[in-house]
Amino acid sequence: MDWIVILPPILAIAVAVWRKEVIIALVLALFFSEVIIAGWHPALGFTGAIDRIVAVFESPGNTRVLLFSLIVGALIEYIQVSGGVSACVKKLTGMGLTKTPRQVGLLTTFTGLIIFIETNLSILTAGILSRGLFDKFKMSRERLAYIIDSTCAPVAVLVLLNGWGAYLLGLISNYELSEPVYTLAMTIPLNFYAVATIAFVFYTVLTGKVYGPMKTAETFQTESELDDPEPPTKARYMLVPLGFMTFGIVFFLWITGDGNIMQGSGSTSVLWATVLAVAVGYLMLIGEKVFTHREMIDITFDGMSNLLPLVSIVLLSLALGASLQALGTGSFVASMIGQFLPAITIAPLIFVAAGVIAFTTGTSWGTFAIMVPIGLPLAFSMGIHPSLVLSALIGGGIFGDHCSPISDTTIISSLAAGCDHYDHVRTQLPYALVTGTFAVLLYFVAGFWLV
Repeated sequence: MDWIVILPPILAIAVAVWRKEVIIALVLALFFSEVIIAGWHPALGFTGAIDRIVAVFESPGNTRVLLFSLIVGALIEYIQVSGGVSACVKKLTGMGLTKTPRQVGLLTTFTGLIIFIETNLSILTAGILSRGLFDKFKMSRERLAYIIDSTCAPVAVLVLLNGWGAYLLGLISNYELSEPVYTLAMTIPLNFYAVATIAFVFYTVLTGKVYGPMKTAETFQTESELDDPEPPTKARYMLVPLGFMTFGIVFFLWITGDGNIMQGSGSTSVLWATVLAVAVGYLMLIGEKVFTHREMIDITFDGMSNLLPLVSIVLLSLALGASLQALGTGSFVASMIGQFLPAITIAPLIFVAAGVIAFTTGTSWGTFAIMVPIGLPLAFSMGIHPSLVLSALIGGGIFGDHCSPISDTTIISSLAAGCDHYDHVRTQLPYALVTGTFAVLLYFVAGFWLV
């Protein structure tokens, strides 16, 4: 089928840009992909698309992600309507930690960087904590989404003392590497995209300068009327549930990893911790008679219903990713590089190929699984330092993730920041392209020394 296999993700991107309807774009791309798989039979493509969506729930990990995406809506609603967010904002303002937009941006950035143990935890904590602060200073939610999205995955692959490190170590352990841990550790200074992305976040926060669509979003936020927040009550209505979620994830990672946090199940830990946080929030608000049981039930379903569009995007993204994998989209893109090319160009092309795969499939981890079996043998055969190739494919996977409208991290970042998903992708894209271009140039330069 060759080039035809890249048409479904191109269709998804085109429709998302044209109509600004991500759900419709995903549905059409999924249908088209299944039609191709079914030998161009529309009827079989229609039933195949339905079956592909149903098959998402066959994976416990996927089901946990969907449940988490729904249940976290209740948690967000609890801490907002209880006045906990407003109280926390008031408390931070009174402490002098958030007197200026720059301080708010730095607080958000450092929150995202410090919580490197789990990307979803980093995104949710920084996003939920900073929503009210960004509103207070009339900073756009799109800017908040950019900051949290651009700190969580980059810091995860720079620290590597987390599930990302364990996953990558597992992928490379089957190859002829004398010291796999050392090889992986050497990718840290060579991961130019991750370093450049975090540096660019600090630049935008410290200077207050925004560009392109982000500037338009910032202007609109300044000129528009913001929703009146709930009156402040007690900061613990936010901090206690959020604390249970934060420490709960770490504890459950330890439990599911049999004492090794890096071996724990991220999806299981996040789901368990979120349910625990919701239960704690419910009992606290009921026990202190802030709301009645009936009111809490209504608040719970209101919060979950607010996230139904995003949950639908997650579901369709998972289905489309599985369909594209069956179609062979990622393998085709990867096969287009590395043939008859100078060794110095391999790392930049690996970065670009990984970016395209992650962009079209919406998954950086899936990209790693595709690219490691291609990149490492290529490095061995051409005499390229394996850490250079490995860092390029890791950085490329994150780069594509940041640009993709069907990426789970961009979706969760939109969810945590409380902004429109399409607007988040549209405003973040120019920043990712700038740092991505910078990374490509640095991989060319690094090739002179490490090839």
